Amino acid sequence: MSHGTSRVRIAVDAMGGDNAPGEIIHGAVMAARDGATDIILVGQQDVVLKHLAAEGASQDLVKIVHADEVIREGEAPALAIRQKRHSSIVVGTRLLRSGEADAFISAGSSGAVAAAAATYLGMVEGMERPTVGGGFSSFAPNIVVMDLGANVDCKPHQLVSFAIAGTVYARTVYGVQNPTVGILSTGSEEGKGNDLVKSAYPMLQASGLNFIGNIEGNDILMGKANVIVCDGFVGNVLLKFYESIGDRARVWLMGKYPSISRLVGFLFDKVLPIKKLSYEGEEEGSGLLWGIDGVVRIAHGACHAEHILHGINGARKAIEVDLVGNLKREIAHLKEQGKLQQGGLS
Repeated sequence: MSHGTSRVRIAVDAMGGDNAPGEIIHGAVMAARDGATDIILVGQQDVVLKHLAAEGASQDLVKIVHADEVIREGEAPALAIRQKRHSSIVVGTRLLRSGEADAFISAGSSGAVAAAAATYLGMVEGMERPTVGGGFSSFAPNIVVMDLGANVDCKPHQLVSFAIAGTVYARTVYGVQNPTVGILSTGSEEGKGNDLVKSAYPMLQASGLNFIGNIEGNDILMGKANVIVCDGFVGNVLLKFYESIGDRARVWLMGKYPSISRLVGFLFDKVLPIKKLSYEGEEEGSGLLWGIDGVVRIAHGACHAEHILHGINGARKAIEVDLVGNLKREIAHLKEQGKLQQGGLS
């Protein structure tokens, strides 16, 4: 579609997430009432209608596409999308493939969302696996970490593709013209790290990206690199630890200084809003499933209405700045220069 003349249409999985369907539908209605986006709620129609009525909303505000089934957390993703072809995740993905929606967002099973997206939308040429990236905007506003959990076991050349996606992310979302790329390791010197890091290092050097070498954990929030590359096992552990900092610091301070607990609460809620750090970058691009040939977002499983609203706004921005097209052009450019031959990208 031509987004210069048409409204962006975003399909939202109404049934996915710990707080579905209520919080999901509430966030989608908030987005619809903002007036900038056309919302399509995908899920069991009777359930969706009940919650819309509670919101004082009607089908004049949002469109409903019925989906009988729900994929639950814990189900094997590949098997689930084959057996539950009428699930909200599969139906929402198919709306994107058919051109009836411009983006799809779900807080449901991340594995099932990734599997459905790869199956029904396909991969951008040169990207072997989908990857999820995000930033730590509280303390390091111009960094993105790739991968945050989509790929637990990786090959060296896949880290190169993650770095390319991260470079496009930092350039288009953060406005960093020539993003620096670092690989997360146990030491800053070349040769440090596990076999994956050691093998990926020369590939990143040869990639044509602005690679600055290894960075350590204490470099992350210092902003030493704009794009930090790691496998999804390391990235997800890093993300979950980062998320926990705000809550644990708040509890510790309240216990240490009970006389000022109300002040501590105010500081953490208003001045230092870091109770759920990973949510902060959602509108800026966190949760996008990079490498998929379409705009698909995986929202935090425990998200609430405001996070769905942010995710919808972020998906709209991804369409408006053509993130998928930018990724394709970046890969094509590097290939034309012969920079990716050693990186192993097809």
